[in-house]
Amino acid sequence: MQNLIPKTLLQCLEFTPNLREFLAQEHIDDDVDSNVLKTLLCDLPKLKALDFCACSSPAFRDSFKGVIENVNLPSALPIARMSFHECTILPSSVFETLLPKLTKLTHLDVAHTRITDAALFSIPKTARLTHLNLSKCANLSGAAVVEFLTTHPAAKSLVYLNLAMDAKSHEMLASEDISSLLSALPSTLKSLNLKGSKMGKEHISSLLPLSKHVEELGLGRHLTLSDLVQLFVPDEELPLEEQVSWIPHSLRYLDVSDLSANQLDLGTLFGSSCPVLKGSAEPLEVIEVGAEVLKRVENHPGVRRNGWVVKEAGRRGWMVRVGSGENRDDGAKEWKWGATYWGMRKIPVARQEVGGMYGHYMFKR
Repeated sequence: MQNLIPKTLLQCLEFTPNLREFLAQEHIDDDVDSNVLKTLLCDLPKLKALDFCACSSPAFRDSFKGVIENVNLPSALPIARMSFHECTILPSSVFETLLPKLTKLTHLDVAHTRITDAALFSIPKTARLTHLNLSKCANLSGAAVVEFLTTHPAAKSLVYLNLAMDAKSHEMLASEDISSLLSALPSTLKSLNLKGSKMGKEHISSLLPLSKHVEELGLGRHLTLSDLVQLFVPDEELPLEEQVSWIPHSLRYLDVSDLSANQLDLGTLFGSSCPVLKGSAEPLEVIEVGAEVLKRVENHPGVRRNGWVVKEAGRRGWMVRVGSGENRDDGAKEWKWGATYWGMRKIPVARQEVGGMYGHYMFKR
């Protein structure tokens, strides 16, 4: 913004005492100084949403530390939707100080931050989380995250849960953590991302009940195509009555970007006997794949032959079903708050059309 400096930003906030939402991002982080932060946290009683997407400059960090250490913050903040998505430079003390004050919290995005187990458990019991993003949080332990999600009162009505990790740098959820978690997740859940976790075929039976209400599912490592098939059609070895009473899945988006071309067995995937790409697997319409698989499938004749196309944006690539079936839609769902694509990786904190920098962090990274 032209002429935006901390002084003019502060003046703007002084003219808007009834402000409900404040959305910032990395290109203005130097302008969000300690006076601006103090105003946001202390002087706007109607503020419900606060987004600092990718603000990671040293000046922003020092300003936040100054407010946390020197300002007498209210015991309870009015903010219900808070995003520190990719605020990689903020110290753990910021989260340990602020989170206990968010008594009305419903949306929390702390992806790729230094949030700790202690900070996570400091979320008030009065909070009612519907959207939670803990992806790429290397300071969190798998056992603590599972305990929080299975025991904390604030985590009983989750709709969106992102626990994705980059397995090359850090593994948060081990096999036993996944087993404990899957059986305790609420029926309200619509989006679950476990990318980077140590997953195996032993988890498929626990994923099956979730697949009846989850619309977005991100899977971990070590699975194979035969494991995936079990999510879409009943096992032929099941008794006939169980096959007849099979409840169809609700999956529209599947992230298998952790799986290699060998694990996905592309020859079988594009063959006539595999149901994953067939009409029988609807409403599945988007499959996210990793870079290695993307190169193999982008010109593969089996993609179009099965009625799919390959798309990519930023660092991500997908196979997308084409056509005009009765179950096809643009991906817009009430719980996405304006996003119209599948597989968002940043939580929106305001109901609006998603684009620009926020769209970049949601769908291209």
